[in-house]
Amino acid sequence: MPRWLRENALTVAMLGAFVVFLMLQSVFGWQVHNEELVQYGAAPLSWWAYLGTGHFAEAVFENWESEFLQMGGYVLLTAYLVQKGSAESKPEDQTDRPEDDPRHANPDSPWPVRAGGLSLVVYRNSLSIALLMIFGGAFLGHLFGGVAEYNQEQSLQSGAAPISAWQFLGTSDFWFQSMQNWQSEFLAVGVLILLSIVLRQHASPESKPVTAAHAQTGA
Repeated sequence: MPRWLRENALTVAMLGAFVVFLMLQSVFGWQVHNEELVQYGAAPLSWWAYLGTGHFAEAVFENWESEFLQMGGYVLLTAYLVQKGSAESKPEDQTDRPEDDPRHANPDSPWPVRAGGLSLVVYRNSLSIALLMIFGGAFLGHLFGGVAEYNQEQSLQSGAAPISAWQFLGTSDFWFQSMQNWQSEFLAVGVLILLSIVLRQHASPESKPVTAAHAQTGA
């Protein structure tokens, strides 16, 4: 295996799977959407045209929204909350790690650490900020894709006048779509937190060592 690929294999595997599944989602979503259009007497779309529809955007962004909310929230909550015995938790008595103190900076430390000031304040929280900003973008993508799909459905079914994104934000339809994804994401993380107390996966940084006591907190 080439060195570059070996050093980046985890990212390549995850993003490769993402691309494959996104493409498959677009193909199957295109088929489903065209079936719906034909039922209402409308002309089917090409695959390329389908990629610009609210049907596709809504399906993609409502899932991204929940994923990045969960990840951003998880990163932020694990900085302050603990779960005794979980590999997903920091040790019970730990606040910042010694390496989090900018006084321990060295020449290889990222430049915001060496610069200090506002850049350091932002950098100390940059991971959760970035994830929650992506969540915000996905939330807007869901909203605008959702209102486009909602308006098309209403037009095909009853000829109703379109509504604005602001009006769609106030519908139970929008929040039902969000909540059904949000609850599942936090359930999955909560289950992982609890299972990592007593179960192990050798060689994984998400697990405690196989020989570690159940009460040991942190990986």
